[in-house]
Amino acid sequence: MTREQKKEILNFLESEFKESNAIVVCDYKGLTHRELEDLRKMAKESDSKVQVAKNTLVGIAIKNAGLESIELTGTNIFIWSPDQMSACKVADKFAGIKKEKFAIKAGVIEGKASDAATVNAFAKLPGREELLGMLLSVWTAPARNFVTGLDNLRAKKEEEAA
Repeated sequence: MTREQKKEILNFLESEFKESNAIVVCDYKGLTHRELEDLRKMAKESDSKVQVAKNTLVGIAIKNAGLESIELTGTNIFIWSPDQMSACKVADKFAGIKKEKFAIKAGVIEGKASDAATVNAFAKLPGREELLGMLLSVWTAPARNFVTGLDNLRAKKEEEAA
């Protein structure tokens, strides 16, 4: 790899990491090309990105992006996304599917270094759509209960009249 290619990768990763709120570092030793493509497809569906890059380049990109650095050793694949949940959910879901070949090592969430347990905890949290649905359900509950009460009252009055 030439120096110019390394600069391009470094600049790309640095700009991507500045815009992301979560970077997940995973061990992917033993995955086939087809399995890596499945991971990329899963990440693309959730608005995340996946890349295999040299640990030194990623370490420099993380540092230049102003994020807390993490120790990078061995074979790593990096998953990142603009929100905290997507990258964590993709990594956790794929780790569940390919337990023997894919493992979450660490991550950088909201600029802070995180261990695998923290990444897994973020993956278990409900996503944005789920939270909005829960909020909507809470907001509409009083009206729904009022309408149900009125309907029950109507049914009772009809029974008494009959």
